[in-house]
Parts: sequence; C-alpha cells; structure tokens
Amino acid sequence: MLLLAGIAGLFLLDSPWNVAAVSAAAAVEVGEVYLWIRFLRRYRVTTGAEGLIGQRAEVLEDCRPDGRVKAMGEIWAATSSSPVAAGERVRIVAVEGLKLRVEPE
Repeated sequence: MLLLAGIAGLFLLDSPWNVAAVSAAAAVEVGEVYLWIRFLRRYRVTTGAEGLIGQRAEVLEDCRPDGRVKAMGEIWAATSSSPVAAGERVRIVAVEGLKLRVEPE
C-alpha cells in the first residue's frame, strides 16, 4: 500500500520530493520483506518430505539394509546402514525420492 502511495507521489509531487517519496516507500517495503522472512523462519516445516525428517517410524519388514517402515500412517520403502528387525522403532534421517533412510533409536 505504501509503495502505491510512493508511486503516486512520483507523479504528483514536485522534484526532488517525488524521488524522496519513492525511495522512502521502497525502503519500507524492503524492510517489511526482511521482517516477514525473519518471522517465518521461526516455524519448522511440518508437511511434505522435509517434515518427515526426525520423525519416528515402526519397521514392518526387516531393514537389512532395505525394508519397509510405517511413518505417519503411511508405508514407505526404507534403507538402514545397520540391520533393524521388524517391530523396532527407528528415526528418519533423510528422504531420498520415495525411500526413507532410517537409523535405529
């Protein structure tokens, strides 16, 4: 809104006030974007593949090294660097396409 007022001031005000109005409006807009970015970085992603990292899962088929796990109500293909038996709990370390990389808790 302030940027629109600055642009209107560009055409309605005399020189050099028109340049000062546009510069002030642009500075306020840049500051607002900076504050929004800082504010939104506080919140962790909770959806999508990024939201799976760090979550717990239950092993359905032995991971030696490949198997299947159930995470957040869905069944995923998984791979583990160390053997994990069915029924054990694991933590998701990474998402590689449609396969989860897990490690024992």
